[in-house]
Amino acid sequence: MSAEPLRYAIVGGAAVIADEHIQAIAGLPSARLAAIADVNVEKGAQRAQELGCSFYADYRELLAQERPDVVAVCTPHPVHAPVAIAALEAGSHVLCEKPLASLPSEADAMIAAAERTGKLLAVNFQQRFRPEVEYARALIAGGELGELVRSLCVAPWLRTHAYFRTASWRGTWAGEGGGVLLNQAPHTIDLFIHLAGMPSRVWGITRTVRQPIATEDVASVLVEYGNGAQGYFVASTVEAGPLGRIELVFENGILMLAKGNIQRYAFTPGLTEHIRTSPQPFAAPEVHEVPVELPTGRASHVEVYADFDRAVREGSNPRAPGREGLWSLEFSSAAILSSYTDQPVSLPVDRAAYDALIARLIEEERARERAV
Repeated sequence: MSAEPLRYAIVGGAAVIADEHIQAIAGLPSARLAAIADVNVEKGAQRAQELGCSFYADYRELLAQERPDVVAVCTPHPVHAPVAIAALEAGSHVLCEKPLASLPSEADAMIAAAERTGKLLAVNFQQRFRPEVEYARALIAGGELGELVRSLCVAPWLRTHAYFRTASWRGTWAGEGGGVLLNQAPHTIDLFIHLAGMPSRVWGITRTVRQPIATEDVASVLVEYGNGAQGYFVASTVEAGPLGRIELVFENGILMLAKGNIQRYAFTPGLTEHIRTSPQPFAAPEVHEVPVELPTGRASHVEVYADFDRAVREGSNPRAPGREGLWSLEFSSAAILSSYTDQPVSLPVDRAAYDALIARLIEEERARERAV
């Protein structure tokens, strides 16, 4: 590909999250923001004027007139799929905000469109660039830790009532397709699966406890992996404090990750060998901490854009391609379906069953609104 700057466009360019995308594009010498689109004409036009780029009220007109190299999708979740598919079919590569879509069936269609058109589809999972995550991922992939034994993920994402008043679609089934699992926690879910792997079954409990919303503000998920390992995931917008973390126990050691930090412990001998061969009924294997030196680094939109720009130019895979972007949505959908059916759900989630559930929840939500 030419060394000329890639022409970027942002659909949802008046959204709050679009600020991060705009700054990342501005900091990339190989990129130029050509246009933004937004249904909020007043705010969108003003922002475009400030940025010195074109503005469109209709993203389809933007695609036809500008023919950008890359489209960033920053709209509310239910609009991700139609915008991304239209952009891919118009010849653009697509970088989508999380979650990939509201429904796994929509995400399937987005992935199929990318494969059909030969264009890249990626998700903005910038936390994959955290140094401790990169270290853990490489260590796990290298096989030194052995098989997973147990996983734990705690994800407090506190929000106030004022947050949900900032936009009428927040916390609604029609506007977001879910609550903490679809809006706040996708980054954490992605890291959980990125490191521990995709579970084979989940048992979910989702509830609305303290927030003035229709969707869940707390979710607890028991997970089972294909090798028999078990785990637990909890996310909440009604919890605060420094307890957010991922703990992973493997055959040969333990990893404990918190933002910006990682602790590693090694077992000597490994768990299976020790359990089988130790003559002592209550003795534990030797456990010692392994020093970890992490490189300095950031996990921001800047790294995401630099990575995606490189992938477009080289024809290589971005850090979080569309198929992996589906992971967190698959997990959250299975947890919600499990909660509403009061049954364990195997992954991949049944698309028809989940689509029907969300359609019912949206209709019930609209019926309540009409009754007010």
